[in-house]
Amino acid sequence: MQRPVILASTSRYRRELMTRLRLPFDVHAPEVDETALDGETPRALAERLALEKANAVAARFPEAVVIGSDQVADLAGEALGKPGDHTRATAQLRRMRGQTLIFQTAVAVVCHATSFVQRDLAPVRVVFRELSDAAIERYLQAEQPYDCAGSAKSEGLGIALLNAIDSDDPTALVGLPLIRTCQMLRAAGVELL
Repeated sequence: MQRPVILASTSRYRRELMTRLRLPFDVHAPEVDETALDGETPRALAERLALEKANAVAARFPEAVVIGSDQVADLAGEALGKPGDHTRATAQLRRMRGQTLIFQTAVAVVCHATSFVQRDLAPVRVVFRELSDAAIERYLQAEQPYDCAGSAKSEGLGIALLNAIDSDDPTALVGLPLIRTCQMLRAAGVELL
């Protein structure tokens, strides 16, 4: 009998990605503090939070296979979080125009009952176009990506803001690297096909 699978996330984007796997799963909020530690790099922050989220939910459901994920937009070593509102999104996109960012997307899969723990990182290199203030404003009015790290949705109109995306896991930019997630789920004993 297969263990239950739980996504430790409140992100609707991660939930939508998980449905692609056609695997029954539950969703539970991990309720972890997402504040960066002093001196913590964006990469280390994403990796730490992915594992903390998975472990927080696995502590409540030790028999389940739990998936945690986190994404941090990395602009030259500075973590850019979710803007939360129009003013901060405008400021982020102005800083990002013409720049290359690394979206550090980490995933962790844990099962406390079997002592299974795996964590990996799927970095995505994204090159933003030179954007006028008017283009930024039109984009933000159209899509309102205030709950997205880096203020852009590549799966929507945000693709028009970009010159290039470089990744070996195309779903990583949306927030959950499914290729790596599938590899980890199989290693944890979850049959996908």
